[in-house]
Amino acid sequence: MHDENATPVPDESTDGHSRRAVLRTAGIAGAGLGLGTFAGGTARADTPDPARTAGAAEGPAGAAPARKGKTMIGVPFEARSTVRVGMIGLGNRGGGMIDLFLAQSGVRVVALCDPAKDKTAAAAKKVVAAGQPAPATYTNGDNDFEKLCARGDIDFVYVATPWDWHFEMAKTAMLNGKHVGVECPLALRLDHLWELVDLSERTRRHCMQLENCCYGKNEMRVLRMAHAGKFGDLLHGAGAYNHDLRQLMFDPTYYATPWRRLWHTRLRGDLYPNHGFGPVANYMDVNRGDRATHISSFGTPALGLAEYRKAHMPPGDPSWKETYIESDRTVSLVQTAKGRVIRLEHDVSTPHPYSRVNSLGGTKGLFEDYPARIYIEPDHTDDQWGDFSKYAAEFDHWLWKEHANPPGGHGGMDYLLVFRLMQCIRLGLVPDFDVYDGATWTAPVPLSHASIKAKGAPQEIPDFTRGLWRKARPGMDSEKPKAS
Repeated sequence: MHDENATPVPDESTDGHSRRAVLRTAGIAGAGLGLGTFAGGTARADTPDPARTAGAAEGPAGAAPARKGKTMIGVPFEARSTVRVGMIGLGNRGGGMIDLFLAQSGVRVVALCDPAKDKTAAAAKKVVAAGQPAPATYTNGDNDFEKLCARGDIDFVYVATPWDWHFEMAKTAMLNGKHVGVECPLALRLDHLWELVDLSERTRRHCMQLENCCYGKNEMRVLRMAHAGKFGDLLHGAGAYNHDLRQLMFDPTYYATPWRRLWHTRLRGDLYPNHGFGPVANYMDVNRGDRATHISSFGTPALGLAEYRKAHMPPGDPSWKETYIESDRTVSLVQTAKGRVIRLEHDVSTPHPYSRVNSLGGTKGLFEDYPARIYIEPDHTDDQWGDFSKYAAEFDHWLWKEHANPPGGHGGMDYLLVFRLMQCIRLGLVPDFDVYDGATWTAPVPLSHASIKAKGAPQEIPDFTRGLWRKARPGMDSEKPKAS
């Protein structure tokens, strides 16, 4: 039996939204895979040119569209004594994360949405058990989330639904004046990422990719060491989502519908770059003095899911109608404006131990994770890996010193993500990351697909900051606020 709390990273909701997501997915599976029909089901009349979604139509040399509002860089939340939260999606991910929202002081869960009435009822019971008033519930079909977003008593909307819905729900939340946080990926098309950036700027609402791995203990220690110059001048990094999900993707008790597996019939590239890309981008101050400029991706044949199906699924199972094209392993190289290189990997369909790779190298040495080990001068000169734990006292982030044994799943990173986000909203602080980071971390989804189709040809990564990446600014390496 799969233990969600033992899994190193999140697998998004098994909520009722996935019923329609399957229909949307099935509608375009195998239908030419034009990037203009990602994540929105069958093509609509307003579907943009596929070249636009592949990053080839933003103007000369990939120039950004004209800004439609003021930047959200450095914009603080409005301080409030109580943060009122609405949650959309209450399956595997949302059903667990609600416990962490309820564990925060100064946070009220006021509304819940999921077409699965049993999941919504179970979550509502948790709210009442925590001593809060019974939340409003929205279970009337796939689009009832619109009513939640329209409420006047919500400050922040949390989205943990199948990927097809992320863009639509984030957009609806902002148009209704709500800040919004979305489980990864933020969206699945470049034009949708640009639209979320523009909406965030126009509505003055933050739209964030809730990347929990940025709050991992090792990741935050490496971040502080990098900023302290322990690695010298940074040269290269690596991140990954290498997680054997074969059993879960074919398990109807885990995913109520096969929405996640069906993405393997639609794309060849990196479906889940955020867990690896986010932390390394933070180490290198991407969007804060450097930026990701290009990506080249390569993919293996797609054999793993078909072999697993042959060995484990009975004849007549609906999965036998599926044709998998997603590369069993994708490897991408990202170039930055300063000439650094970031390697990204994705593999969820072959047998292997779990790894996010999480590596950083510079002129003074190297850190590699899984297992954690370090070699930096002048501390190490004997060609033997050193003990990473020896750097804990000096370089652990204040969040990990203040919360030495945080509750919740994934080693505590989920709790620290929620704690810090709610703290920033309550105190009126600038968030640790913003819509520009989320768009950058997610852009490899469509761009890796385009690059693999073009035999590894580099794809330009848009500058979602529109030139403001050149200015150094704070990010994840935050100072502890004076107020709590």
